[in-house]
Amino acid sequence: MSASEAIFDVESTETETAQLELEMGRADFWVDIPTAQRIQREHSRVQRHLAEWRALAGCMDDVAAAFELGREDPEFFSEFDTIAATFKTRLDNAEVHHLLSGEYDAGDAIVSIHPGAGGTESQDWGEMLLRMLLRFAESEGFKTRIVEVSPGDEAGIKSATFTVSGDYAYGTLQSEKGVHRLVRISPFDSNARRQTSFASVFVFPQISDDVAVEIDEKDLRIDTYRSSSAGGQHVNVTDSAVRITHLPTGLVTQCQNERSQHRNRDEAMRVLRSRLYDHYQRERNVALQKVAGEKKEITWGSQIRSYVLQPYQMVKDHRNNLSIGNVEAVLNGDLKAFSVAYLTWKAQQELEQGKTAP
Repeated sequence: MSASEAIFDVESTETETAQLELEMGRADFWVDIPTAQRIQREHSRVQRHLAEWRALAGCMDDVAAAFELGREDPEFFSEFDTIAATFKTRLDNAEVHHLLSGEYDAGDAIVSIHPGAGGTESQDWGEMLLRMLLRFAESEGFKTRIVEVSPGDEAGIKSATFTVSGDYAYGTLQSEKGVHRLVRISPFDSNARRQTSFASVFVFPQISDDVAVEIDEKDLRIDTYRSSSAGGQHVNVTDSAVRITHLPTGLVTQCQNERSQHRNRDEAMRVLRSRLYDHYQRERNVALQKVAGEKKEITWGSQIRSYVLQPYQMVKDHRNNLSIGNVEAVLNGDLKAFSVAYLTWKAQQELEQGKTAP
């Protein structure tokens, strides 16, 4: 093993991979299907880390070799600059992945958007957020799928839900969870007055079937209705859309994307399972959240980020004080800096919490 491989912990990651593969090779591996699926996911995650470590180690060796060549012949220093830049990019990505170490960070996500009070203004802002988040997810190489969009009365949306699939989808998008505030000159006000609008973004890990979430059918109210989204003539003339209300918690999920009522019900139940899991997790960790200060209640006094278009232009994250002046780029989905800043801030919060814990 080279020195660079030791630096990037290749050996221990290879050992972890071998142990998981030993488990997967057992004759009774599939007897316990949920456990087998969990081990398979863990194996895939470790393999991704191993590939990343090996690439970094190889790139570091290339940097060292290019530097030595440059010392012998200065013409090689141009090649050194190129290789060093590649190494920095890989290292930056590895640092981000190191921050994505939560239980569900490596998995898929479900995102829901709900405009606040304010009618058309807030509904328009909700649609702007939907566009921004979809573009951000797609720019990160994730696959997105619209589950439900309820159009606003005059413009915008009343609600929207979509899924995001890909490595670290939930970890990357969790920075968007909370209340988003927009300040602008209203396009709907003939007097061109400045308006403030709010919308909530909820981000949940997509929970796999092997995670136990108790749902009693007696606690559910299931309604069907005619889809109001674009979906072709068939969708618009049948009651294929499904809305599920979990009576004990009041949580509501709906799906109108599929032509089949059965498939819409399955999708709505999948979203409900993830929302219930998140709900119960937050209930169990209320005291911890108060100490960490990371998950504020979703109310109109606790916005996580402000987007100001008038009288100046600035997007500011109130958790870590990151400010970006290029509002147009942010609204077009350039959220990478906010995601990384949030993950760094969150890690620092957890570190401080660990120091103060009894």
